[in-house]
Amino acid sequence: MATTAAGGDKQGAITPTLAFAALVAGAMAMGVSPVFVRTAEVGPFASAFWRVFTALPVLVAWAAFEVRRQSRDSGRAPAPMLTFATPVLLSGLFFAGDLTFWHLAIMNTTMANATMMSCLAPVWVLLLSGAFIGEPVPKSSFVGLALCLGGAAMLVGSSYSIDPSRILGDVFGLITSVFFGLYFLAIRVGRRKAGGGVLTLSSTIVTAILLLAVALLSGNAMLPQTAQGYASLAALGLVSHAGGQGMLTLALGVLSAAFSSLVIFLEAFAAAFFGWLFFGETLGLMQVAGSALILGGVWVARPRS
Repeated sequence: MATTAAGGDKQGAITPTLAFAALVAGAMAMGVSPVFVRTAEVGPFASAFWRVFTALPVLVAWAAFEVRRQSRDSGRAPAPMLTFATPVLLSGLFFAGDLTFWHLAIMNTTMANATMMSCLAPVWVLLLSGAFIGEPVPKSSFVGLALCLGGAAMLVGSSYSIDPSRILGDVFGLITSVFFGLYFLAIRVGRRKAGGGVLTLSSTIVTAILLLAVALLSGNAMLPQTAQGYASLAALGLVSHAGGQGMLTLALGVLSAAFSSLVIFLEAFAAAFFGWLFFGETLGLMQVAGSALILGGVWVARPRS
């Protein structure tokens, strides 16, 4: 795997192996988010806002540590903790779109259909990487994509259905995948000039502002009623956003957008596993086989030295 210098990170400071580990951990952290959403006791758009807002204290600490370390290593005055360059603004906009349309999808179609449609995000990343961010995609990545899509379909299994009354929700799911794919590309470009902490904090502020407007316009209940609801919102921010999106951003300073997007298929596996663990949802032989197929797709698409 070849490393790519990004935004004040020393070349090789984050090895490809560590970047891959961060990517896998980030996928698992994002995959557990439905557990927290279901127990948050607020509306879906409100939970999307709290997901990013409650992550801000951790992201501020990360960005502050990052700029102090860079200042110490370079002997220069600390750089700003925020940057709102075009890729950063776009990444915040795209992630707000991703969460908004994801919640519209799950309210207008089945969870299985919404999940299957959102799993198409890597398709857009692979198709657009060469033209939009100058990263040609090897043929092995398309083979890996085919395997991962097959695995995701097996994870969804018989729960997926075609119903004309739910077509709008399916379209919302497809739009979700487009926004998430564009988010990958924007973060990858942003990491070429900004560190992971600074980029994640800046992007999250943009997302939080947009999602607050969406939540208020939707009329969602904004505050939970019990301590469990507050704990779920805190976990959504700390685990799924600060942890999940943060580690994704960190990894994208080293790994290509195309390969990273395929690894995020593990989020579908994580969602199935945590659904089985916490809610007793089905996790049978087909789901296990689908998970194995996703792992096979990631292996086939892995970058060669």
